[in-house]
Amino acid sequence: MPRFANQKLKCLYLVDFLLQNSDEQHAVTVAQMAEYLAQRGISAERKSLYSDLEALRQWGLDVEYRKSPDSGYYVASRRFQLPELKLLVDAVQSSKFLSLRKSSELITKLETLASRYEAQALRRQVYVTHRIKNMNESIYYNVDALHGAIAAGSRITFRYFDWDLRGKKKYRRGGQRYEVSPWALLWDDENYYLVGYDAAHAERRHYRVDKMESILQTGEPRLGQALFRQFDPAEYSRKVFGMYGGEPQQVTLRFDAAMANIVFDRFGREQMLFPTADGGFTVTVEVVPSPQFFAWLTGLGRSVRILGPQPVQQAFLDHLQHVLSAYESGRQSPQHDV
Repeated sequence: MPRFANQKLKCLYLVDFLLQNSDEQHAVTVAQMAEYLAQRGISAERKSLYSDLEALRQWGLDVEYRKSPDSGYYVASRRFQLPELKLLVDAVQSSKFLSLRKSSELITKLETLASRYEAQALRRQVYVTHRIKNMNESIYYNVDALHGAIAAGSRITFRYFDWDLRGKKKYRRGGQRYEVSPWALLWDDENYYLVGYDAAHAERRHYRVDKMESILQTGEPRLGQALFRQFDPAEYSRKVFGMYGGEPQQVTLRFDAAMANIVFDRFGREQMLFPTADGGFTVTVEVVPSPQFFAWLTGLGRSVRILGPQPVQQAFLDHLQHVLSAYESGRQSPQHDV
């Protein structure tokens, strides 16, 4: 093989070697670089490697030299620092949306952004209470298809299903395809939702992405522009509990003083809290008064009370009575053996 064969590849291999084998705690020597290149059939003299390292610095690779404790060269900074990669790995591992296999694949790819030594620190297990990993990997293709349709401004059709008691798919509308104008993807309570415009009912609706199937673009332009012109996904997700559809309303709530953190966590720090004479506070929020919203209030017990409007207050009382009636009727029903 000629002495200078593959010289055009030398800097590319050198970048790969430095990124994989060096960091602030681990430096590599010029001799190690030369050996690595020689294994790939590339001749590299010491003097030429110094020139290559300088060229890489000018190109933008942050290569530094240290004299101690172990002298050598190392990559001092990267596109992602180790703490940032740890955050990304934790997010991947703790997400119910991702299957175990897909989580492992993504973490392996994230590891390539660190040195081989730092990559070991990324192989850690994050435990999340009651996490159940999604087993439906078609969701990744659904998300990609929906992003494509949103970017293209195209209506879509798809089939929508639920799970029956045997864990089998049960298609809604007898398997007929839905037609929707897609406008946004939202992440809520460990699930992806499509927010779209249903022209048949002239309203905004939500669809669980993992329950959508056979998504196709129609090529027809989206409808619902007026409804979504001022749409803010982040603000909208605060108003909707459990992605339950409906029109947002201004609702005034009275909380005990200790509930301030709960309010800020749910509705944002910009909410104005007004102290009350009895030591609590009131706040007016814009929400969809849905069963999920009522369930959230119920979970807070006597620490919260709806002050108005009266129809929302009455709807909450009706909700509580409806739940209570199920237990009252259950007392008179035959009990099933366990």
